[in-house]
Amino acid sequence: MKMKITFIRPHISHVPAADAMEPLVFAMLSSYLPNTIDVELYDDRIETVPIDLETDLVAMTVETYTAKRAYSFADEFRSRGIPVIMGGYHPTFLPDEALEHADAVVVGDSEDIWLSIIADFEKDQLKKIYRSTNTQSLKNISPDRDLFNNKKYSPISLVQYGRGCQYACDFCSIYSFYGNKNLRQRPIVDVVREIESLDKKHVFIVDDNLFIDREKTMKFIEALVPLNIKWSCQASIDIGADSEMLNLMQKSGCFNALIGFESLNPKNLSQMHKKWNMKFGGFNDVVKRIHDNGILIYATFIFGYDNDTPASFESTLDFALENQFFLANFNPLTPMPGATLYSRLKNENRLLFDKWWLDPGFKYGDATFLPKNMTPDELKDGCFSIRKEFNTYSNIFKRAINMKTNSQSLYHLGMYTLANLVNRKELYNKQAVALG
Repeated sequence: MKMKITFIRPHISHVPAADAMEPLVFAMLSSYLPNTIDVELYDDRIETVPIDLETDLVAMTVETYTAKRAYSFADEFRSRGIPVIMGGYHPTFLPDEALEHADAVVVGDSEDIWLSIIADFEKDQLKKIYRSTNTQSLKNISPDRDLFNNKKYSPISLVQYGRGCQYACDFCSIYSFYGNKNLRQRPIVDVVREIESLDKKHVFIVDDNLFIDREKTMKFIEALVPLNIKWSCQASIDIGADSEMLNLMQKSGCFNALIGFESLNPKNLSQMHKKWNMKFGGFNDVVKRIHDNGILIYATFIFGYDNDTPASFESTLDFALENQFFLANFNPLTPMPGATLYSRLKNENRLLFDKWWLDPGFKYGDATFLPKNMTPDELKDGCFSIRKEFNTYSNIFKRAINMKTNSQSLYHLGMYTLANLVNRKELYNKQAVALG
């Protein structure tokens, strides 16, 4: 009888998501398995995860926001005699916590040890912790997308080119996960072959920062030109100072880039170790250069650093509306395990929760620490207020008429409209929802 592995992607709560994208990690892991093993995927964001699973092993990827729900699932499965393995950012930084609910935890990336884990499981010799070196070559990756058949994901395919980011921002745990010595890229020919095999012609390059190596990135983007696709990515703001890069991005079909502006206050940028955000000219100039190349911007901002006041919300909203961003997110600063920020706020005795991700009193959107120049409620309410204002129907319409970007073609206008309506729905679906 064939062995069976069930992959589970937990959600933050019981409320279905309207913006779920394919969980690429499971397609990658599935591709390494021999055909003597059956696999299935349940994505908690878009479907019900059956508790009465008939499977030999459950494997979960766990984020900090999904930890509480993941642990609940795992406890139930283990009570029924089904072993559970957990991986991802959260178990990597808090393996002992995860092991209270799992039989084994993967620390770091899993490709280089995945088959060893399965071999140990088959021999009934599963270890508690498996540690990756995060140095595995990214050659010959061929994700098994059959896992996604008949599942209602967004109409965009996810593709990975490289891993890691060279910047060590105070609030981000990516640098802690990879460091600056394990920045790796796949062979360009492999990525091109994968994109050519997709049935969706809008691709999201999921790299945390696609532009960590300019020379390699230029070659990669050049290879996208003949594919006749639209593509999106996450980028650092320095692309706005590189006219050659921007021209090539436009030529190759770049649709939009998610850029972390984070704050309009230089002192905040300095505190978050992102002062370099200001070295490429004023934000308005950077935005103009990107928009002049027809590239839409998904802008993200965070509030709660020591130089933020209640007045910071309105000025940031004005900036976002004036620049007619494709999308924008306004988030309360949240200390994540593994990030420098978490340790700093803990040492300063400013955390409101010992572990906010498990605390029954925490709800999505709540402040998790004591800001310097506003109350926790002012931080929570200020973020939600400008989220709502940016996403009013009237403001969605006003931003839609930007002929350089949001409505430069019928395709752009259609994607803009769909993305904004989904984003507006998720805004109200998540706010004040208890995790788990």
